[in-house]
Parts: sequence; C-alpha cells; structure tokens
Amino acid sequence: MRAVVAAAAAALVAGCASQSVTLLNNEGGGQGAVAVLDPETGRELGQVTTADTEASLGRGSVEAKALRKDRKPWFGDLVARVPYAPETYVLYFYEGTTDITAESESVLAALREALKPDSEVQITGHTDTVGDAALNDRLSVERAQQIRTLLAASGLPTDGWKVTGRGERELLVATGDGVDEQANRRVEVVIRY
Repeated sequence: MRAVVAAAAAALVAGCASQSVTLLNNEGGGQGAVAVLDPETGRELGQVTTADTEASLGRGSVEAKALRKDRKPWFGDLVARVPYAPETYVLYFYEGTTDITAESESVLAALREALKPDSEVQITGHTDTVGDAALNDRLSVERAQQIRTLLAASGLPTDGWKVTGRGERELLVATGDGVDEQANRRVEVVIRY
C-alpha cells in the first residue's frame, strides 16, 4: 500500500522542474522497491530500496539519500490518509450445505470481534465443483447470506454489507468437474475499516 503512496508522491513531484522518486515505509515497517527506468531505452538506471529515501532522476543514474521530511511535511498527511489494509476471514462449509465446519467456529468468533459498526464488509460465497453449476451459484449466495445472518445476530448493522456468490468460478484449489474439495467450499469475508 505504501508503494502506492510512493508512486503517488512521485507523480506529484513529476510536474516539478527536477523529478524525484520517494520510497516510504510500509505499514508493517518494511518497504518495497522502486526500479527507475530510462524512458527512452527502458534500461534500468537504478533502484530505490531503502525506506524513507528519495532519489533525483534525470542524471543517468539513481542515487538515493535520506528523505528530509522537514522539506516535505505533506508526506505525513499523505501517509495518514492511506486506508488500513483489508482483513480477510475464510470460513469453510460441509458439502452441499450452509453449515460451517467445526474448525470455522473459531474464525467466526474472531470475525465477530473484529467487526465494528462502521466496517465496510464484502461477503463472497464459493462452492466446489460437485453438482450443477446453477445450483452451486445459488448455494454460494446462500452461504454468504448465512454468514451475514450469523453476524447480524451479534447486533451489528448489516444494511450496507455486500453479499455475493461466485459458485464454482473462483476455485481456491483447481479441480475438475464433480470434485469434492473442502478448500473450495468457503465464504471469504473482507473487512475494511
């Protein structure tokens, strides 16, 4: 996510007389890397690989130096506006049902704890390839609706939550038709705060 911030920051300064690229910390404290390419030849001129560094562009090479945040105080505001990374919870189901497995009970409990009244929630149901594709489409939606119902029982407002089913179209484990694969019988709940 912070790499996106670095790219946005680079785009912001791209209109200035001297171009530069900045690499900021990830939310976890690490960082990615930015490869700088010659716009005419595509040849790599160098990389910025250390967090909180900045490199001037246009001299045929890339030399990163420590970022002087006192000169660019708006970076702090930019970083503060980056949304938290979404959290994903996966619950599994018994074949042909909307009943979660015993192992998924603890995931459901953790999900209840993680949700907040203002959470943005996407619930997507999936199936394995056993049975008719149209029936699997319906079952995947029913599984997603069942999870919403179980979470609503905790008193959370679910009006804005998105609930969809993907049937057997997004298999976690690729299988042929008619294969009973528990990893594919799931609901994925994505939460954004």
